[in-house]
Amino acid sequence: MRHFDLSPLYRSTVGFDRLFSMLDNASGVEQAPTYPPYNIERRGENDYRISVAVAGFAESDLTIETRENTLSIRGNKEARPVGDQAAKVEVLHQGIAARAFERRFQLADHVHVTGALLENGLLHVDLVREIPETQKPRQIQIGGANVIDARKAA
Repeated sequence: MRHFDLSPLYRSTVGFDRLFSMLDNASGVEQAPTYPPYNIERRGENDYRISVAVAGFAESDLTIETRENTLSIRGNKEARPVGDQAAKVEVLHQGIAARAFERRFQLADHVHVTGALLENGLLHVDLVREIPETQKPRQIQIGGANVIDARKAA
């Protein structure tokens, strides 16, 4: 087991407490779940997509929720008997998993979900990072108290 000492970083950084907490939690013994498989794609400078393999789940079986900086995707497949036919069906081999799951993703500040789409057994969740104007780069003049917007100065 590896243990990293992050205390030198605490001395030289400000406001990264949550990041260091996440690193401490990630280095724990707890093993991450592997079901369902997923991809995280970068589709542009500020655009991302999470694709989760949810074969066999309908839209009504899936729940997507954001709370603070956490995206949660839950799947819970409920049995849907259809008349007498459902009682007569006997599954000889079940290779498509239908077990309940919950996947959590930590989102960076200013990352928001813009939409979700269920297509060909994949749930696509689109995200975008929108940095507020007040946090975009600014150029500061030396010798003066004036702040010049970097976009206007260029």
